[in-house]
Amino acid sequence: MDRVRVMLDTTAVSGFFKGSEDIRKRLGVIDELYVNPVVIGELTAGFMMGNRERKNREILKKFLSSPRVDIIDIDAETSERYGAIVSYLRRKGSPIPTNDIWIAASAMQYGLSLLTSDRHYLEVTQILVDFCEQ
Repeated sequence: MDRVRVMLDTTAVSGFFKGSEDIRKRLGVIDELYVNPVVIGELTAGFMMGNRERKNREILKKFLSSPRVDIIDIDAETSERYGAIVSYLRRKGSPIPTNDIWIAASAMQYGLSLLTSDRHYLEVTQILVDFCEQ
């Protein structure tokens, strides 16, 4: 049987931390969860601007230490895919935030569907998007 492998964007991880029933239900049936450093950076920036930084960092550390969770690298191949997505979105006239393009490029590179609550990922036809409610 094939293992279910999914990339999480920042909204999915954040929604999980906030107790989103939809996201928790979906994550419960996934064998392998992936995030990239951009997601961790966005979460960390949010923690630093909030009033629960230490607690949120502990929650993130526990989440990342799960045997089901892995951090994938951003490398030269990711950069090629980033360029392809940027070029496509500009020609289409549908830009999305730069960090989200890096996240999409990682999903594309590793052949992972992307769990997100950001609808703008639906503009990125190079990846499979699993849209969920927060």
